[in-house]
Amino acid sequence: MPQPIPVLILTGFLGSGKTTLLNRLLADGIKTAVIINEFGGTPVDQDLLENQSIPMTVLSGGCLCCQIKGALAPTLKNLRMAWDGSTVKPFERVIIETSGIASPEPILDTLLREPWLSKRYRLRQVIATLAIPSAVEHLQRHAEAKAQAVWADTLLLTHADLAEPAQLRSLEAYLQTLAPATPILTRTLAQLDTGDLLNAPLPLFRRLPANADPIEHAFQSVSLYFEQTPDWPRLQSALQRLIVQLGPALPRIKGVVYPPDFNGPIAIQAASGRLYPATPLPARANDDRRGRLIFIGAGPADALAETLGALFADCDPPPTLRRHSN
Repeated sequence: MPQPIPVLILTGFLGSGKTTLLNRLLADGIKTAVIINEFGGTPVDQDLLENQSIPMTVLSGGCLCCQIKGALAPTLKNLRMAWDGSTVKPFERVIIETSGIASPEPILDTLLREPWLSKRYRLRQVIATLAIPSAVEHLQRHAEAKAQAVWADTLLLTHADLAEPAQLRSLEAYLQTLAPATPILTRTLAQLDTGDLLNAPLPLFRRLPANADPIEHAFQSVSLYFEQTPDWPRLQSALQRLIVQLGPALPRIKGVVYPPDFNGPIAIQAASGRLYPATPLPARANDDRRGRLIFIGAGPADALAETLGALFADCDPPPTLRRHSN
């Protein structure tokens, strides 16, 4: 039998900390190949990784659980054939980071049921991140978030530094009903010991997913491309106004931009009504200095695009908009 390569699946709802967790895992010294899935048509998560020298594949333009499910199997096959053909093995494990609105079920179906893959890969662990301040609301409102928690082997409760004690108690009580046997870790991602996470108890047996129909997501995304990014105070103010205006209809903003008042690129992150401080990123050799912001909304893409166009109409030149609907 071929030597199976372990696979970790990172899942979790929009803005719950998957990419930050991925950065922590990539720093543990284990050679890793990464598959990143992004719902929108403009991928940015790969630019948020601190380690850019790893084997990396980005699958964008839809979720691995529906629109681009068929792209996962050939990607894993190509990785395995490259691994088999190398004298010095390029990686020791594979990490799949799903989009924030992906259900893990069809991904597990591909890994566990596809004969060629199931002989050459071993599902090691499914880790779901849940942001404590907003997780109960997401679990109650979105079937995708509930599926992520139900299919996880380990639940990592994040953003503990931003949460009230009552929010943590409410989430723990909810999870006792939803996934009572699943181990729970509560950490700030900055203090997370990945050894604690990877050594959490795993199930002795795995359920096989049902052959479910494709999921119909109620989310759309709009991307903005800035040839000249506004300065940060101006951009920050515009994003804050947008978050207040749209509220729960805008669960996620992320991107990489190049404000003139910074020496290099910065990462923009917003989730669940909170705009996080801008994070400077190291300059990349292939930087084109074209800012990219992705807005994931729970309403029609055209309405979101119209709102964004009006908000940034006074930019010179105005940003280019690109819609992506499920």
